[in-house]
Amino acid sequence: MTDSILELIHREVVLATGCTEPGAVALAVAKATETLGEEPQTVQLSLSKNVFKNAMGVGIPGTGMIGLPIAVAMAVTSGDSKRQLDILNIGAEQIATAKQWLAQHAADIDIKVSDTDDKLYIECRCAAGDNHARAVICGRHTHFVAIEHNGVPLLKDNVSMAQSDHAATESFCIQSFAQVYDFALHTDLERLEFINEAVDYNQAASVEGLKGYGLYAGRILMDNAAGDIVHTVVANTVAASDARMDGCTLPVYSNSGSGNQGIACTLPVYHYGKLKGCTHEQITRALILSHLTSIYVKYGIGRLSALCGIVNASIGVTAGLVYLQGGSYKQMSYAIKNLINTIAGMVCDGAKPSCALKMATGLYSAFVSAELACHNHVVEETDGLSEDDIDNSIRNLGRLGHDGMNETDDVVLDIMTHKQLKSCTN
Repeated sequence: MTDSILELIHREVVLATGCTEPGAVALAVAKATETLGEEPQTVQLSLSKNVFKNAMGVGIPGTGMIGLPIAVAMAVTSGDSKRQLDILNIGAEQIATAKQWLAQHAADIDIKVSDTDDKLYIECRCAAGDNHARAVICGRHTHFVAIEHNGVPLLKDNVSMAQSDHAATESFCIQSFAQVYDFALHTDLERLEFINEAVDYNQAASVEGLKGYGLYAGRILMDNAAGDIVHTVVANTVAASDARMDGCTLPVYSNSGSGNQGIACTLPVYHYGKLKGCTHEQITRALILSHLTSIYVKYGIGRLSALCGIVNASIGVTAGLVYLQGGSYKQMSYAIKNLINTIAGMVCDGAKPSCALKMATGLYSAFVSAELACHNHVVEETDGLSEDDIDNSIRNLGRLGHDGMNETDDVVLDIMTHKQLKSCTN
C-alpha cells in the first residue's frame, strides 16, 4: 500500500509550465502533428467546456499573449509530446517562430466546444492535403485515449468513460483521511524527501512573482505584511500564482492536474514551517500531508469541476498547518470540516490572473480553520455539508463539486463567451 500511495503522489504531483489546460491542449496538438508527420495546414480542436473556459483568458508562458491559438502554434512549430505538461517550456526563438506561424495560419485554427459529458476532453484533428491525424485526451491531462493516422487507429481505449471512472474508483488507493494521516506521519522519511523538490520550483516562481505580475496580489500583500506570519505566507504563495497566470516561463509542481493547486499545497506549508522553526522532517511530512489530502479530496470532486481547485488545495493546507502546530488527527479533521463549510461554494470561472485572489481567500480561510481546530472548535454536524464523520464530510463536498454544479458550469461558460468587452485606452 505504501508503494501504491507513493506512485499516486508521483503521478499527481508533476512538473508543469503554464496553465495545465492550454498545456494539455498543446500536448494533444503536438501528438496529432507528430502522427501526421508534417506541418498541418489546418488544426481543429473540440474541447469540453471546462477545458475551454480554463484556457480562454490565461497567459501563455513567455509570449505576452493569452488563450489557445498561440499555444496551438507553439505545439505545431516546437511541440514535443514526450515533455507532457512541460510542453510549453520553450525558448524565445521558438516562441518567435510560433508567433510568425500564427500570424500566417490563425484562420486555419478552428476551436469549438464539444457536447461531450466528459469534463476533461480534448480532441485534435490535423490535416495537410489528403493526410490527416487525430489525437484525443480524456479523463486526465496527459491521458491519450485515441491516436489515429489517416483513419487507422494507432491507439484506442475501448473502455467507456463510465467504465473507466468505475475502474479508477475500484483502484484508487486512498480510502480515508485516516489513511492519508497514517501515511504522511509514519512512512520512512527517506521515501518522502522527493516532495521537497516541489518547494524549490514553486518558490522560484514566487520570487519571480514578487517582482510584479498579473494583479500584483503577492507583491502588494508582501509590501503590507509588516512581519505578520499569515500575511507573509499568503503573499509568498499568491505571488507564484501571479507569475504563473500571467505567462511566467518558470515551471511549477502541480497537484491533480493544476499548477495553482500544486503551489497552494506547497508554499504555505513550507513558509509557515520555516517561520515557526519547525524541523525539516516536520515540514516534509506536512508537505506530504497537504498534497495527499488535496489529492484525496479532489478525487471525489473530479479532475475538472465548476468548483474552484483552491477548495481542495486549501483543505490540504489546513491539515498541514494543524500538524505543524502539533495538532492531533481529530484537530486536523476539525480544520477540514471548518474549511468545507467556509469555501465550498467557490466557483471556477476559468484560469486567469485573478486566480491569485481566490488562492489568497482559500489560504486565509485555511489559517482560520486551523486556528479554531487547534482550540478544539469545529462546525456542528448539523451545519451545511458537515457530518460527524470526516470522510462523509469530504464525500459531501465531492458530490457538490462533481454532481451539484454541472448547471453552474454551463452558466459560467455562457457568461464568459457572451460578455460585452469594452476596450480601454490610456
